[in-house]
Amino acid sequence: MNLNQSWNPIPKPGQLVETRLVKALLDGTFPINSNLPPERELAQLLGVTRPTLREALQRLARDGFIDIQHGKPTRVRDFWLEGNLGVTLALAQYQDPLPRNFITDLFSVRILLAPTYISTAILRAPLVIAAFLETSPDLPDDPASFASYDWELHWQLTVQAGNTFFIHFMNSVKGLYQCIGVPYFSHLHTRDHSRAFYQQLRSCARDQDAARAGELARRIMQESASLWERISNENHPLG
Repeated sequence: MNLNQSWNPIPKPGQLVETRLVKALLDGTFPINSNLPPERELAQLLGVTRPTLREALQRLARDGFIDIQHGKPTRVRDFWLEGNLGVTLALAQYQDPLPRNFITDLFSVRILLAPTYISTAILRAPLVIAAFLETSPDLPDDPASFASYDWELHWQLTVQAGNTFFIHFMNSVKGLYQCIGVPYFSHLHTRDHSRAFYQQLRSCARDQDAARAGELARRIMQESASLWERISNENHPLG
C-alpha cells in the first residue's frame, strides 16, 4: 500500500494543548493579567494529563505568555510587553489577520536591522551574495515565489554577516514572510520594486561596496514600509 507522502505527522498531545492555549490567550478567552484555572481543572477541560499540561505551560512561560510561580496562580502576562520572539512566531501561526500595528512594527525593525546586516554581509562575503542574486532575474512572477526568495535572501545575508542574533531573528519570523509576503507581493508594483532592489544590491556586491549597500538597504526598507501602508489602506490600493 502506498502512503500519501503529503500526510503530516499527528501532533503530540503537548503540541495540541499548547496550540489550544495559545489561541485562547490570543483571542482573550484568558485575558491579559487574569489567572489561568487551577492546573487540575485546566487539565480536565483540555482532556489531558497534568504532566502533559505542565509541559505545554512551561513552553508558554518560556515564550513570555504566562508567569508561573510556585504556590501562586498562573498569571497571563501582557505578552505584547513581556513576550519574546516566541510570541511573534505564535502570531504568525495562529493570528489571522495579524494586527496591523504589529506588521508596521515589523517593517520598522527591518528598517533598523537590515542596513547593518546587509552592509556587513557585502563587506564579508560579496561574491557569495552576488552569486545568490544572479538568479533573481529568473524569479517567477508570482507572490509566493517572491516571498520565499526574499526570505532566503535576507537569511543568507544574515548568515554571511556572521551575527547569530540576526540569523535567529530571521528564523523566528520565517512564518511571517508567508503571512505578510504573499499579500505584499500580490501587487506588480511591489514585485518590480524588489526586483530592482535585487539588481542594485547585486551591483553593490560585485563592486564590493558595503557602504552603498547599507544606504540602499535603508532606502528600500523605508520604501517597502510605505508600500505596505498603501496596500493595507483601502483608500489607496496599488495596481
